[in-house]
Amino acid sequence: MIEGVALAGFVALLVWAAVSDARRLIIPNWVSIALAAIYPLAALAVGAPLTAVGMHVLFGLAVLAVGFFLFAGNIIGGGDAKLMAATAVWAGSEAFFVFFFWTVVAGGLMALALLGARQLLNAVTTPPFVSHLLKKQNGIPYGVAIMVGGLMALPSIPYLTASLTLP
Repeated sequence: MIEGVALAGFVALLVWAAVSDARRLIIPNWVSIALAAIYPLAALAVGAPLTAVGMHVLFGLAVLAVGFFLFAGNIIGGGDAKLMAATAVWAGSEAFFVFFFWTVVAGGLMALALLGARQLLNAVTTPPFVSHLLKKQNGIPYGVAIMVGGLMALPSIPYLTASLTLP
């Protein structure tokens, strides 16, 4: 029961972040904070060892540190760095490769599609968020790619997905 509620929260927060990023190119801080805060509580509630939970948190902090430098170099947005780190808390080192791989694949495909659309389509279209995305000076809503990566890594997330696998 706890696993299902925690995973539903994980999915809901990732979807919220992706929708917010697609609409406004902003990922609210509270989403990343909530995402990072739920994992330790849920993992401990299902019996994960405290040391393993601590390693997940430290791993997320390491990803945040890397994200900080990428943000400082104007390579990724601050919201993207925080969301990546919060999702890394869930993935830990065990599922991070799957998460990162699918995030990169989804981000690359999305960037190519969006850059192509910006060349071919007029930025004056409806709904307004589409017009906003088509403006050449705007960035890529990488929160969408992070959501895809997080969802694809879901079966590999330790402790919380063990009870959801089929026998």
